Amino acid sequence: MDFSYFTDASIAQLLEEFYYSPLIIQIAIFFIFFSVLCILVTYTSILTKRYKGYRLEKKLERINPIIDDLILKNIIFNDELNKDAEEGEPANLIPLHDFQKIPFKSAFGKQALINRIISFRKSFKGTIAFYLRQLYIDLELDKQSFNKMKSVKWDKKVVALVELTAMDMSIADVNILPLTNSKNSELRAEARHAYIKLSKNEPFKFFDVVTEPLLMWDQIQLFKIITTTEDIAIPNFARWVTYSTNKSIVSFCLKLIVYYNQVDGIPAVIKLLDTKDHGLRANAINCLGKLKVDEVEDKLLEIYGNQTQNCQIEILKAIGRIRSGKSIDFLKYEFLHSSDFDLRKNAARSIISGGIKAQETIQLLLDTATKENLLILKHCMNPLIKF
Repeated sequence: MDFSYFTDASIAQLLEEFYYSPLIIQIAIFFIFFSVLCILVTYTSILTKRYKGYRLEKKLERINPIIDDLILKNIIFNDELNKDAEEGEPANLIPLHDFQKIPFKSAFGKQALINRIISFRKSFKGTIAFYLRQLYIDLELDKQSFNKMKSVKWDKKVVALVELTAMDMSIADVNILPLTNSKNSELRAEARHAYIKLSKNEPFKFFDVVTEPLLMWDQIQLFKIITTTEDIAIPNFARWVTYSTNKSIVSFCLKLIVYYNQVDGIPAVIKLLDTKDHGLRANAINCLGKLKVDEVEDKLLEIYGNQTQNCQIEILKAIGRIRSGKSIDFLKYEFLHSSDFDLRKNAARSIISGGIKAQETIQLLLDTATKENLLILKHCMNPLIKF
């Protein structure tokens, strides 16, 4: 191959040497140059993002104080609005002129307004929160949030759901229900949170269509939203315990049955004792124990020997929570003869929780216990140790 058409002799020489080098050397050189190129592209991308972030931060530093002043002046410290609210009269129109100036007509300006309105609304309740929501609607900022819902990018959909939820805006089921089953975990979780918070009639309807599992963090977030949302319509969660094929939904509903003390759901929970899934069975036993369902104690003792370790531990805990005193001998036997440390520890905890009914047994065990068993008993007698 003729490299003479290269004007720079050194480059031509390098190319010629590369061309006539062994294949392994050519491959190595190619990967070196490719790696260097990837590093350059990566660093360029990082620097570009940082520069954009820096510019955005500077722009927000200029515009946010202006927005804050306008909100304080026109809403929070607006005497006319506050006076009407105190007198229970229809609110005067919020002055919008200052919010419609040039800085707020761009997409950036509108987004800055949305962010600051949401930030203020988190700090206020009552009439101020109402006026902030009204400002959001009057400026037609809700349209910008709804437009994000139509985006093909999942992160924009998440932002839209966060904004609409924060401003208590209704979203049609046809738009939000499919998102509760999205393959993207962040979008799926946010859609579920939004549906529970925004739906007034059936906030748990998405339980019927969910196929993806509720991860533990999802359950924590949902539990917080359910238990803190005002005027939420609480259904009988036994419905999903009975019919749902999603194990995580059933497990979550068992926790909610305990929290809301839904004794009407006890028959559905008892049926779960016969399920083949030992995880759900353990959750059901846990639920029955926390509800102190004493009529299942005999059945728990009956099935104890055929259970996996996690179910046996939950049975021991349930007996301790029920505190009927009928199973003290059983607990004593497990504490003294079980070869598994966790079973012995939980048997000891349940004996200790028996209180006066177990006082004689507790004293006998303390007097005759081995060194290890004595340590377990004293540990379980610590009032700070809870189930």
